[in-house]
Amino acid sequence: MIDLAHCQRLDAADRLAPLRAQFDLPEGVIYLDGNSLGALPRAVPARVAEVVRAEWGRDLIQSWNTAGWFELPRRVGDKIAPLIGAGPGEVVATDTTSVNLYKVLFAALSVSKLAAPAGQGLRHEVISERSNFPTDLYIAEALCRERGLTLRLVDAPDQIPAALGPQTAVLMLTHVNYRTGAMHDMAALTRAAHAAGALAVWDLAHSAGAVPVALKDCEADFAIGCGYKYLNGGPGAPAFVWAHPRHVDAAWQPLAGWWGHGRPFAFVPGYEPATGITRYQCGTQPMFSLSALDCALDVFAAAEPLGGMAALRAKSLALTDLFIAAVEQLCPGQFSLVTPREHALRGSQVCLTPTAALPAGCAYAIVQALIARGVVGDFRAGDAQQPDILRFGFTPLYLSHENVLQAVQHLREVLQNKEYMQARFAQRHAVT
Repeated sequence: MIDLAHCQRLDAADRLAPLRAQFDLPEGVIYLDGNSLGALPRAVPARVAEVVRAEWGRDLIQSWNTAGWFELPRRVGDKIAPLIGAGPGEVVATDTTSVNLYKVLFAALSVSKLAAPAGQGLRHEVISERSNFPTDLYIAEALCRERGLTLRLVDAPDQIPAALGPQTAVLMLTHVNYRTGAMHDMAALTRAAHAAGALAVWDLAHSAGAVPVALKDCEADFAIGCGYKYLNGGPGAPAFVWAHPRHVDAAWQPLAGWWGHGRPFAFVPGYEPATGITRYQCGTQPMFSLSALDCALDVFAAAEPLGGMAALRAKSLALTDLFIAAVEQLCPGQFSLVTPREHALRGSQVCLTPTAALPAGCAYAIVQALIARGVVGDFRAGDAQQPDILRFGFTPLYLSHENVLQAVQHLREVLQNKEYMQARFAQRHAVT
C-alpha cells in the first residue's frame, strides 16, 4: 500500500532533497511540467539583474571583455557537457533547438555525402519516427526538400533497424519521445546506423538533465538539445549543439555567421569557419538568457557531491514508479499507461490515456481541472492513430515522493467529483 507515511519515509532517506531549496516554487503547486518548462532556480533573478544593472547598465560594451560575454556560449556548453557524456570544449550553447537541428542535420548530410563509397550513388534518405517531435520533422522535411532528399518515417521504434539501408544518410531521433516518455537505446541504434553506413543525429530535449546520456561512449555523431526543460534555463533559453570530434571540422554548418568565424574581428569578407564546436555559432548571442541558463546549471554542480546524474536518475525512476503504482491503486481501471514500465525504456515522464471507463475526449479537461487544483501537468492531443495524452514530467531536483502521492490524490478527487465535466475546463487555451 502506498500511503503518506511510506512517502515520507522515502523523502527522509532522499539525499537529493536539499536541492529543492534551490528553486523558487509557488506555494501550493505540485509542478509536474518540468519536461516542458523547468522551474525557476532561486539564484537566477539576482544573476540576471546583475547582468542588466552592472554588466550592461554600468560597464556597457566593455562587458564583452570584462564580463566574458563573448566566451559565455562555450562556458555554458562546458557545464552541459558532463550531463550528456561530452568532453570539455565540445558543446556550445547557442540559438534554438530547431535552428541547431538544421545546422547539425545539414552538417551530417554533408559528412555522409563526403563519405559515400567511390562509384556508388549518394545516400538520399533521412530516417526518423513518425511520432518524433513535430518541429524536428518539419526541419528535416524542409532541408530534404531543399536538397532533393527523402524524409522516411517509421511507425514504431522496433522498425528502425530494418529501415536502415544503403540509401540512408542520417538517422535522426529524439532520445526520449515527447508524447510517450519512451527512451531509445542510443548505443544500439547508433551502432545500427553506423553498420548501415549512416550517421546518427540525436535530439536530447527530453533527456539532458533528467537521464544520463553518454554521447561519446555511444559513438553518436551529432546532438542538439534545449535549455529550458530539465536544465531550467527559463522560457526560450538557448539550446546547445554537440558534434563528435571526428566530425566537428569535417563540414561547414549552413548558417555561417560571424560568431562562427575563425577570426570574427578581422572583419574580412570571406568566411573562414572556426575550428571545433565554435563554428556552430551564428550571430550575436543573447546575454540575458545565456546568463540565466549559466546560473541555472549551477544546481547540477550542487547535485554532483550528492551522486550527480546517477542519483538523479535513480530518484527519477523512483518517482515515476511511485506515480504509476499510485495511479493504479487510487484510480483503478481509469487510465492506460502509455509510458514503458521497463526502466531502460523510460525517460523522466509518465503519460496516461483515459480508458473507456471515462467519457471520450476528457483528457484535456482532466488536466485543466488538475491545474486548477495546483497540480500542473500538460496535455498532448491525439489523432486517428494516437490517443489523447495526459503528460506528467518528474524533475528529481525539486519533486518529493509526497508530492507524487498528493498529485495522484488530486487526480482521484477530480475523477470522483467529476470536476472535469465543468464547462470551464473544456475551453482550449493557445498552449496546451
